[in-house]
Amino acid sequence: MHRLNALISVAAGFALVLAAGGPPVTAQRGPERGAAIDAVLQRAVERRTVPGVVAIAADRRGVIYSGTAGVASSQPARPITADAIFRIASMTKAVTSVALMQLVDEKKVALDDPASKYLPAFAKLSVITSFDAKTGAYTVKPAARPITVRHLLTHTSGLGYSFTSPIVREFKPRNGDSFEVGPLLFEPGADWIYGTSTDWVGRIVETVSGKDLDAYFRERLFAPLGMRDTYFNVPETAQPRLVPAWRRQADGSLTEPPSRPPQRVTSFNGGGGLSSTAADYVTFLRMLLNGGQLNGTRILSAAGVESLSVNQIGGSSAHALKTAQPELSADFSFVNEGRDKWSLGFLITSEAAPGLRSAGSLSWGGINNTYFWLDPSRGIAGVILMQFLPFADTGALEVYRDFERAIYQLQRLPGNSIP
Repeated sequence: MHRLNALISVAAGFALVLAAGGPPVTAQRGPERGAAIDAVLQRAVERRTVPGVVAIAADRRGVIYSGTAGVASSQPARPITADAIFRIASMTKAVTSVALMQLVDEKKVALDDPASKYLPAFAKLSVITSFDAKTGAYTVKPAARPITVRHLLTHTSGLGYSFTSPIVREFKPRNGDSFEVGPLLFEPGADWIYGTSTDWVGRIVETVSGKDLDAYFRERLFAPLGMRDTYFNVPETAQPRLVPAWRRQADGSLTEPPSRPPQRVTSFNGGGGLSSTAADYVTFLRMLLNGGQLNGTRILSAAGVESLSVNQIGGSSAHALKTAQPELSADFSFVNEGRDKWSLGFLITSEAAPGLRSAGSLSWGGINNTYFWLDPSRGIAGVILMQFLPFADTGALEVYRDFERAIYQLQRLPGNSIP
């Protein structure tokens, strides 16, 4: 390849790291036997499926595997490390859901309260009844019922994203119309769509607690759990560990954007915005595995964890959505259409697959191909962090699946504790 593209491709990243005298692939084993898992990560990089990856798994007692492979950046050459910081985007949602459930524990919020009790913007809602994509013409009607806190936590509010709904992508208010919230794609509680609901959950946390999300998360979650590398604003001293967001090109190659320092934010989004490490996030998951407490510190009640773990959408289901913006996301092929459910913060796996997570496992991810799962029945959790668009990339999902399978194979080895 002689195009400029090639100079910032994964292959270039490998070449630069080699020239710098470092290995193109590194792996760190946890206390268990993890050579087979190392190999999964190494193959993904060698095949140029991903530029770099950090993966970690834990049981209720602690970390059972930690590994890295590939490069964080090729400009300049920088091998990825276990303490690399990733923009985890929508993996923020699970943190926000736990924060809200803390307020439920304290009886400061009730799940079936109308959202308008806390956020006046929800007092007057409209539902789209027709939309013409060619002309932009639309009709709306007043919502027949209010959006509740539960609707927001379960993505049954009717609020979508531009990449999950072509209507949201194309909709523009006309004739002096103004919609502070929505308009909604369906009546609250009538269906499920992935969207901005958890953004508003974060606003409720701020309103009720009197603290912004940055302060609330640090005081109520990150500091008690020892999550020292999770931030809305990555401090300058930690920015050298921040992994840039690469992009998959039409020819399958991965290119890296020019390096820019992150912009400081002063408004904090419950639906996305955190950056974190694999080790920090698996600590958060271990707290949930242990019924809401870790190392003697209780974060959430056992009842709160149970609410986060069971179906909260009744006969509805999470959908394998078709993308409305392929440059941001591929189709949600990882969702079992018509079967998977949603709790108050997680996708719920409806059916176990051979060698993979159990039925009832919880999971989600972030738009830059960061993913996690939590298997309460087996007492195991895993996090795999990559950093490129589009979301739900088939290569990234394959690495995720292969890593998960290797973790369960590891646990079946003689002397290991998970059946």
